[in-house]
Amino acid sequence: MKKLIVALTLFGLIAIVFAACGGGADSGSSSSASSGPAVHMDDTHFLPTSITIPKGSKLDLINDTGTAHIIQNGTWKDMSARPSIEPGAPKVDVQSVGSGTQTIGPFTTAGTFQLYCTVHPGMNLTVIVK
Repeated sequence: MKKLIVALTLFGLIAIVFAACGGGADSGSSSSASSGPAVHMDDTHFLPTSITIPKGSKLDLINDTGTAHIIQNGTWKDMSARPSIEPGAPKVDVQSVGSGTQTIGPFTTAGTFQLYCTVHPGMNLTVIVK
């Protein structure tokens, strides 16, 4: 019983540390209220997989299941990670642990930008900014 309590306590502390870790300056922040267009994340997918937003908007990534995700610039192609950042794209490095909302952006340049979850092969998001 003592080992179980210690294990649960350690797990809780690790979860708090991961939740407190943010990305870079442009990566976004946690928020309970939606600040703009939204994309949901389940265990292994973005819903929808493509979204069109107005130039200057921020995008809310909503983790519906609590599954850990690391969202960065790039894409999965043929089950290989292809990290890259298109000119004009905000740098995205979001660690989403637990359910909740992360806001990324603003997207200040018109264009098509690719984001992906580095943890889940094939989990791609296309952001079209007009």
